[in-house]
Amino acid sequence: MPEHDWADAVVAGIAAARWNARVALIRKIPEEFGKAQHQAVYAAVATAVYVSDLVPDFAYVHWRDEYELEPIARAYERAFALTSGFTAVAPATLAGAMAAEPATVRIFRLLLGFTIKELAAATLVAADPQEMAPVSESTIKTMEAGRGGSDEAARLLAATVDQAMHGRLFSKPSGSLRSKIEKPDTTDGWATVRSYATGNVPLPVFLHQRHYGGAFRQLLDATSGKRGDLLEDAVEELFTENGVLFIRTGSGNQAAIAADFGLTVKPAPDFVVYDQHKTLRAILECKQANDRGTARDKAARFAALRNEAIRLGGVPVSAVLAGLGWRRTADTLGPVVRDTDGRVFTIRTLEAMMTVEPFGGLRREAK
Repeated sequence: MPEHDWADAVVAGIAAARWNARVALIRKIPEEFGKAQHQAVYAAVATAVYVSDLVPDFAYVHWRDEYELEPIARAYERAFALTSGFTAVAPATLAGAMAAEPATVRIFRLLLGFTIKELAAATLVAADPQEMAPVSESTIKTMEAGRGGSDEAARLLAATVDQAMHGRLFSKPSGSLRSKIEKPDTTDGWATVRSYATGNVPLPVFLHQRHYGGAFRQLLDATSGKRGDLLEDAVEELFTENGVLFIRTGSGNQAAIAADFGLTVKPAPDFVVYDQHKTLRAILECKQANDRGTARDKAARFAALRNEAIRLGGVPVSAVLAGLGWRRTADTLGPVVRDTDGRVFTIRTLEAMMTVEPFGGLRREAK
């Protein structure tokens, strides 16, 4: 049989095998192929077996109630009414609107294109330090939620909005820098705001905002921590439901893990799995990557974990992956398949982990 046909047969056999048999077949690759062929074979296995389970996570966002349209629409209607369609925009009027309807702070902040943190910092620039303190992030959050605030906070926020809208809050940018006020809906300050408020934002302008801001960009940034924990949370839930003994690692237990299990790789893997005798039985790492470069960098982590596992007597290494970056198999997913002996899972295949050793035995033992 020609060499490439032999390789195709091996890949087909791995693809057809059940998980434990698949692991055994992948471990034989170094014996059956020369070293120069390894990258191509592991990449072929990754493409044939694992790529189809990498669901495009860019199609979804973690939702927060604060990003619903209705609260924004209500706050906008009040801001519009209290400023007579943004025609009465003197600082005193703005302050009165914010004091009477604190939720309108969000509308004025969004007109400037500032985050809550940025608006709080901007009040430090606008404030006279001898007369008033800047408005804190917590106060702005409270006001945007429609609660609290003070007349003093409203006055300072109004002064900040007024100065920013007239281009007086910050110095003129130089070079390729551009002020945030130089965007289509505020390029002429309140005049543009009034025009858009009465004539609506043209769809090309709306799409232009998406072009350089990205639909859901703010939401993606705000929920980055939750998105980063998605895989770890799913693994923790799976282990807990199946009675597997584990430690989810973090900054606070690195030293204890090194002392208890002899793991010296830093940082420790995301999960340390052990049996009832407190013997290390498996290590697991979760990685998200939506571009090839990031996936390639993260793939190197599994080589380090494999070396650590070998040092500890051949403890199995598992991976839980997400993101389209892993679809480039030659230097991303392929090496991970190699370093985990094929114990590569996704959200879609996570339940199957409980059929793969050592997890199957640990599930029964732990119950």
